[in-house]
Amino acid sequence: MKFDAMPKDREATVRTLAMPKDTNGLGDIFGGWIMSHADIAGAILAFRRAGGRVVTVAVNEFVFVSPVYVGDVVSVYTDVAHVGTTSIAIDVTVFSQRNDGEHESCVKVATAQMTYVRVGANRRPVPIAKHPE
Repeated sequence: MKFDAMPKDREATVRTLAMPKDTNGLGDIFGGWIMSHADIAGAILAFRRAGGRVVTVAVNEFVFVSPVYVGDVVSVYTDVAHVGTTSIAIDVTVFSQRNDGEHESCVKVATAQMTYVRVGANRRPVPIAKHPE
């Protein structure tokens, strides 16, 4: 599930601060920086649910909704979308909290879905254990 608003019932999988070093040549936060944090957050949940090492095999979709600015606190929320035999799809929603000195706001900045594959010691796909319902 992707979130419309920042969930109140869970912690962000990843939370970080957008810094000047994270900008492109024009001073805007680089989209690849946001994608990197989304992939890290997705991999954390995939690792936990799959029960071991996972590798990213696909970015099924990635949609930028709003810009991120230097000084924003970026929070990445994740949810399991689908579990297959060896793969797991993770929904990712990215929010940005900002304070302009007078107002604090929270803005959805991106949504994504990433697919990871569970791999064994030989780095070949292995089955994901069934999850108790």
